[in-house]
Amino acid sequence: MKSLFFLLSVLQLLAATAATYKQWIPNTNFETASNWDKGRVPCANDAVHFEKNKIISVFVRSHHVLTDMYLPLNGELVLASGAGFAAFDGSWDPGCDSGAMVRFADAEQHAWFDPTLWQSVSPGGELEPSGRIFSVDEERVPCHYDDVIFQPETSFRVNVDSSQQMVQLRSISLMGQELSSPEAWAEYLHGSSAPLQFHGNGTIQVTGIGCPDKSGCACGNTLDGHRICAALHGRSGRQCPALTCQSPLKPLGHCCGVCGATISLDFTPDFDLQKYRDRLVQAFLSQSKYAGTQMAISKVHKAQTFLGFIPRSSTPLIQIVLIDDEVGAQTGTTAEQLAADIMEDVEQHGEALGISSGKMEVATGSTSSGQLGSHASSRITAGMVMGLLFIFLLLGGILFLYRRGMLRSLSRLPTLRVPRAWNRMEDPAPSEPTSDKGFNNPMFCVEPPSADPGEKTTQETALKDHQVFYVNPLYDANETEA
Repeated sequence: MKSLFFLLSVLQLLAATAATYKQWIPNTNFETASNWDKGRVPCANDAVHFEKNKIISVFVRSHHVLTDMYLPLNGELVLASGAGFAAFDGSWDPGCDSGAMVRFADAEQHAWFDPTLWQSVSPGGELEPSGRIFSVDEERVPCHYDDVIFQPETSFRVNVDSSQQMVQLRSISLMGQELSSPEAWAEYLHGSSAPLQFHGNGTIQVTGIGCPDKSGCACGNTLDGHRICAALHGRSGRQCPALTCQSPLKPLGHCCGVCGATISLDFTPDFDLQKYRDRLVQAFLSQSKYAGTQMAISKVHKAQTFLGFIPRSSTPLIQIVLIDDEVGAQTGTTAEQLAADIMEDVEQHGEALGISSGKMEVATGSTSSGQLGSHASSRITAGMVMGLLFIFLLLGGILFLYRRGMLRSLSRLPTLRVPRAWNRMEDPAPSEPTSDKGFNNPMFCVEPPSADPGEKTTQETALKDHQVFYVNPLYDANETEA
């Protein structure tokens, strides 16, 4: 038993450190029928035409006989052993009755950030079977710690336009040769083939470094998320499909809404993403009642906002996306049940698994479940409205005080000095008898308009006796005189 336990531990460790391999699908091989406008490989009676101004790299596997060939000004033909071209000698070719001008298709439109042009493979390049695990759209394109494979004995041309400074990879394999260090990659870029294979404003960087965090690493394609979604919509010719569930969920890194459930997990340094993924597959997805359910799980960065709309920062979390093959009113209900089972497991074993908290959201064809998702959305919306209302009221109040002059006056408010004599129960008698022209206001040091210069002297003397020097901020003598 101890030996078996040790073996299982080793296998888990190897799985945790295993890299993800993504293979480029299209090629520019001469023998690929889809690379020609006639939908077939050129034959003896045909004339081959490469666009003069198109940059291209073409791998040729075998020997071909042609009537004529027009080559590009900037390109290459990579010949396998025994491959080559010969001029047609007029002999009969049973597969080529009538000759034609066969043009090589445009390969410029093949973009790095098109998820439909990549597939997950094993380290040996074998296609991974479509199982219970899927990836959100941003993770279908090579992530920063992935290994990229271009199939051996194939040529290609890929547009690497990007919003990132560097399109980072762990390694890249070309013509059967793996380049896994910055030095090896830099040497390859200085060769003649690299400019023919890669074009666009992006720069590929090979680091040779895998994900260093056992809790997983975010994919790193968020800045190019718009390119990924544009490529998907361009391929389908339409926007996101209509869904039968109420209030569809929008997983981070995914282009369209989904019906089903999402779980967001906050984790501790003890969390191990690969081990937890294996746990979910073995303990839950393997059950017969969840046969039609698929799961995506990865680390993502969720943007944090102030008052619901002001960007503040981002926080890492583990996102689980669950979808099922139910239809109609049952859409998403199986995924909802699976999410509930996972949340119950988190409640019971979360601390031991390195999970500190979790949150579940659901969107199904059922009316009751659909309302659950819509309530969460309403709370967010209400918070945003209250935040905006508070800001508008605050700005409105400041503007009102400013226009009335009160805000500027209060900032210049002087300090009131109270003489010791005012501590008595009665105010002191005035130094001069009251005249019918007014009285001496101890809170006001600006004299009323008067034609008698002597009166000004009298008021100043009275104010000095009271030792009070205070300017009324709401009174402007100039306005009175005017």
